[in-house]
Amino acid sequence: MNFLTIGHRGVMGTEPENTLRSFVAAQQAGLDVIELDLHLSKDGALVVMHDTDVDRTTDGTGPIAEKTLSELRALDAGRGEHVPVFEEVLDAVRSPLQAEIKDIGAARALAEVMLRRDLVSRVEVSSFHDEAIAEIGRLVPGVRTALIGSRFGPDIVERAVEAGAETVCLNIRRLTLEVVQAARKADLKIIGWVVNTQDHLRLVRALGLDGATTDYPEIKRTGRFTA
Repeated sequence: MNFLTIGHRGVMGTEPENTLRSFVAAQQAGLDVIELDLHLSKDGALVVMHDTDVDRTTDGTGPIAEKTLSELRALDAGRGEHVPVFEEVLDAVRSPLQAEIKDIGAARALAEVMLRRDLVSRVEVSSFHDEAIAEIGRLVPGVRTALIGSRFGPDIVERAVEAGAETVCLNIRRLTLEVVQAARKADLKIIGWVVNTQDHLRLVRALGLDGATTDYPEIKRTGRFTA
């Protein structure tokens, strides 16, 4: 099985996260999949940003949900980049995408785009929220989904199965052999995050994970040689 390298918000270690510049750099670096985050603007646009507010990653302030798309467009998201909408990313890169949704509202908006543009084979949908995973599964037949865990126990496997996920994306700092074995028994794929050093990479390879989410494109170049 191929070991997947997933670009975290593009290549956020070297470019402004969740921007077209970052996604293009991830594709140019040869990362297998590009991960991004989705929120809804005040007027229902599916915008690409991690936090619930714009403070950390732009020159603006306030919640995304209280700003229109045009207001978000006026912000500098780093190095002159603007806040993209999901469909801009689809058009800017050809790579497979892993789209993280924060709630059921975003799931429904994403489902509409996926169905309209026939994205089932290209886009995997991830979330920390079981109900969002279950909702996208109901709305988009055949969609591939992944449940994300940061602070988790062995119950993450049961939750993933109940939500219909095929993959668990797990914080490597809390990952145990017990959880890995339980996930394998349930036929789940396992992605480790965030893998930014050779020590991290050796850990995920030793545990036999299916891939790693990373901030840095160098992980792609070294991953195939690390056992």
